[in-house]
Amino acid sequence: MTPEMFRELLQRVTPHIDKDHRHGMPIQPGMKLAMTLRYMASEDSYRFMACNFRVPHNTISLFIPEVCQAIIAEYQHEVFKFPQTADEWREVAEEFGRRWNFHHACGVIDGKQ
Repeated sequence: MTPEMFRELLQRVTPHIDKDHRHGMPIQPGMKLAMTLRYMASEDSYRFMACNFRVPHNTISLFIPEVCQAIIAEYQHEVFKFPQTADEWREVAEEFGRRWNFHHACGVIDGKQ
């Protein structure tokens, strides 16, 4: 990810993830975003990331879902567009078959173990 792309993403999700500063020193939105992107891009566990970033694993487990929800909320109307008609779904399936040679499917689900 380029620094410019990170800054844009940070600017857009910060209002969703910036916390009340009355309860001690909160983790800054930039650190939350960086750790979330690292988690999504790697096979690292919360405990491994806790050692690398010096943030408790239980704290990481609380803000990663929050940051993911913020990204979805901010980009859902721009990026997430689903077919509305049968013809649009058929077009998606045909493109998926051409591109990945996996016919009669509209997509796949990939998850973290």
